[in-house]
Amino acid sequence: MEYKFGAIEKKWQKYWVENNVYKVTEDHSKPKFYVLDMFPYPSGAGLHVGHPLGYIASDIYSRFKRLRGFNVLHPMGYDAYGLPAEQYAIQTGQHPEITTKNNIARYREQLDKIGFSYDWSREVRTCNSEYYRWTQWAFIQMFNSYYCYDENKTMPIEGLIEAFEQVGTEGLNIAHGEELSFTADEWKAKSDKEKQEILLNYRIAYLGDTMVNWCSALGTVLANDEVVNGVSERGGYPVEQKVMRQWCLRVSAYAQRLLDGLDTVDWTDSLKETQRNWIGRSEGAEMKFHVKDSDLTFTIFTTRADTIFGVTFMVLAPESELVQALTTPEQKQEVDKYLAMTKKRTERERMADKKVTGVFSGSYAINPLTQEAIPVWISDYVLAGYGTGAIMAVPGHDSRDYAFAKHFNLPIIPLIEGCDISEESYDAKEGKMINSPQPGKGIEEGLVLNGLEVKEAIAKTKTYIEEKGLGKIKINYRLRDAIFSRQRYWGEPFPVYYDADGLPQMLPLDKLPLELPEVDKFLPTETGEPPLGRATNWAWDKVNGKVVETSKIDNRTIFPLELCTMPGFAGSSAYYLHYIDPNNEKELVSRKANEYWKNVDLYIGGTEHATGHLIYSRFWNKFLYDLGISCGEEPFQKLINQGMIQGRSNFVYRINGTNQFVSLNLKDQYDVTPLHVDVNIVSNDILDIEAFRNWNPEYKTAEFILEDGKYICGWAVEKMSKSMYNVVNPDMIVEKYGADTLRLYEMFLGPLEQSKPWDTNGIDGVHRFLKKLWGLFYGNTDTLQVTDEEPTAEELKSLHKLIKKVTYDIEHFSFNTSISAFMICVNELTSLKCHKRAILEQLIIVLAPFAPHAAEELWHELGHTSTIVDAQWPEYNEEYLKEDTIVYAVSFNGKARYSIELPSEATKEDAEAAALGHESAEKWLQGKTPKKIIFVPKKIVNIVI
Repeated sequence: MEYKFGAIEKKWQKYWVENNVYKVTEDHSKPKFYVLDMFPYPSGAGLHVGHPLGYIASDIYSRFKRLRGFNVLHPMGYDAYGLPAEQYAIQTGQHPEITTKNNIARYREQLDKIGFSYDWSREVRTCNSEYYRWTQWAFIQMFNSYYCYDENKTMPIEGLIEAFEQVGTEGLNIAHGEELSFTADEWKAKSDKEKQEILLNYRIAYLGDTMVNWCSALGTVLANDEVVNGVSERGGYPVEQKVMRQWCLRVSAYAQRLLDGLDTVDWTDSLKETQRNWIGRSEGAEMKFHVKDSDLTFTIFTTRADTIFGVTFMVLAPESELVQALTTPEQKQEVDKYLAMTKKRTERERMADKKVTGVFSGSYAINPLTQEAIPVWISDYVLAGYGTGAIMAVPGHDSRDYAFAKHFNLPIIPLIEGCDISEESYDAKEGKMINSPQPGKGIEEGLVLNGLEVKEAIAKTKTYIEEKGLGKIKINYRLRDAIFSRQRYWGEPFPVYYDADGLPQMLPLDKLPLELPEVDKFLPTETGEPPLGRATNWAWDKVNGKVVETSKIDNRTIFPLELCTMPGFAGSSAYYLHYIDPNNEKELVSRKANEYWKNVDLYIGGTEHATGHLIYSRFWNKFLYDLGISCGEEPFQKLINQGMIQGRSNFVYRINGTNQFVSLNLKDQYDVTPLHVDVNIVSNDILDIEAFRNWNPEYKTAEFILEDGKYICGWAVEKMSKSMYNVVNPDMIVEKYGADTLRLYEMFLGPLEQSKPWDTNGIDGVHRFLKKLWGLFYGNTDTLQVTDEEPTAEELKSLHKLIKKVTYDIEHFSFNTSISAFMICVNELTSLKCHKRAILEQLIIVLAPFAPHAAEELWHELGHTSTIVDAQWPEYNEEYLKEDTIVYAVSFNGKARYSIELPSEATKEDAEAAALGHESAEKWLQGKTPKKIIFVPKKIVNIVI
């Protein structure tokens, strides 16, 4: 019978839906397993073959665990808010909700064709108000919370207010923005407005002035990953650094817990290291420097307090508030020019760029230990968000300080005995200290480090500056608070209104969700407000608890609502929890459901989320854990980053000045220009000439110089991109070869975690494998040829070798080697002419996670009435894998001469006797008596003569 994959796949996809095969509920009789794919953003272009890679891997694992007896949760949804949909709406005039729904419908159609085992009853769409009500709810909880370092957890803001009333700020060890100090009496004497402003300094969700990537053309703040080379990724518009009042989340308060949590999860070392670097923990000291001839002071943070005697200049970040205060009139023009230039560069670009730039402020700082005046410079290699936005530069022992000093001809002082700083800085933290001043110089008692090892000098200096009141020992983190405001329309509205004093107030919880209003355009207003400023109904009637017309704002009972919306990561930070309990209208997730499913057991997604998404979702989960909502402190126990499927581009070669194209192996005879061509009109690198002529009107009259009657294209591996015409639509693969072939081939391309090129040329082999599998069941007939005969030892060995291999491979995410094992097994069974039920039934169970449609069809053809999804995974039997005989190589003086076949249980004596008794033995012995015989069990017999 022919393998009619099209009809088979549609049949079983329909069956799975109609019978709710993938619908899952809490079942305490089974162990649970939660498999999650990273939230996809549904673009208008739909899926290309690179997108399903991780989904296929997670689906294989989900099906495998279900066959092993687990109750598997495998949901899917859409990260549906964001800038791309809004920009498309601006360009086309369509509402982003309409285009988003259309994109989701397109994605769903494509996903269904591939046969994923998703429980679609749990679908999440971040643009659905019944979902984002819980994002708004979480934001309100964050606004009403602060972080206590002594308790190491989130606490209700009411407790902080109570502490202020009793002791003021004395003894409080809490996360904050600005360092504030006041007594209980001073707190009580403050007005309500003053108290609310102070509390914003401590809330987890707070309003603050922060540096952002501002794109005026798009009218919104952009995340770092939305900016490339100083312009917006979408549209290529200029982006500048700008201080704006934004909603922020105090992620930095959780920095140490985010670090500690990495020790409890099963992630790759490289991914953990990426997270650790992003968090950036460093131990050091804060020191205060006075500005010469001024009452101004500023603080620096350093991990190398011992290098204080090697400081030859100071550097301020361009965004530092000190820049204006320290810039002298003579330097103002140069400083302003420099600041204008640095506004165009993001912090990420500044960190990556090694180019030296800077400008002298005109002011000097006083070294607190030597009393020497040190010039204060401004440079964009210092970041405002790390430490204090100011550094003491030690060019002798820091590479960027060294480059700066060399460029501007500033002094460089060595501090380590014997170090060579003639060509580069000495950055190692080892060696004996030199060049610290002797007692009597500088401040009264002095600090002598000469002769000490670096570690000893660091410790001594830190102790000294703390004892002398020059600074304090401190742990610092690179991790920044998350900027949570976006000046765009298509996002979650903030549940916030502003009272008569302009201070933020939260909506009552029972009034959620606050839904997006209609606007006439999705652009900023003419006065520069975000698009929500165009809404006619966007004011909060506090008395009646509802949204009313904006024109009714009176700042007594009706107040303006927040005009910004939340960023994309708002909806994707806790979606995994909502999947657990998606229809709960009373809470984000019930305790009962959460205690059953707990955290995600396996999370699969791309490396592009190795920092931002994972940091934010881990922070969000820890916050909810502190509130008693989430049952586990870490959301994702095991995480796999799949590699990227790259495009395999094809090229045609046009003879310059003509509309004539020459085939690949003849092109060197002509003056040609290579042009990308749509890979979908190329098969095995052979161009469909008529399709090419119809592809572009420009090529309608194209002529071709062929080789052997064919036009052969060139090729290269590049990023899969529409501009390179190398995007392969999975629908085309499914239509031509079937979904099971697509699934198998994507896994066959290479290891899951490595990037690899898509090459349609190899897909025929995988499709032939499925046809060959079909032949085991039907032979060359239209009727099932399966028998109930007892299997032979060879057949059992082939099957159980496969079961052992695939079981191991799936558990270790080595899916490509599983496909190879299937091919070997089917080839062996074909050679053995095996049509036996005892073999084939277990074979298709093992194949089912990879090729579910074909497996389901064959399972039912074998007489089963229930789905193969609920079959039992077979266990391999080592007895069937034992070898009856073993082939030994017989060597003379280390050179193999012939082989012998012996029973597997043969002893050393048996092997020696057989080797010497072989008909060829005398030829190589040449009448000599062996000096010794070396026996390697199950491998060789080496005769030494």
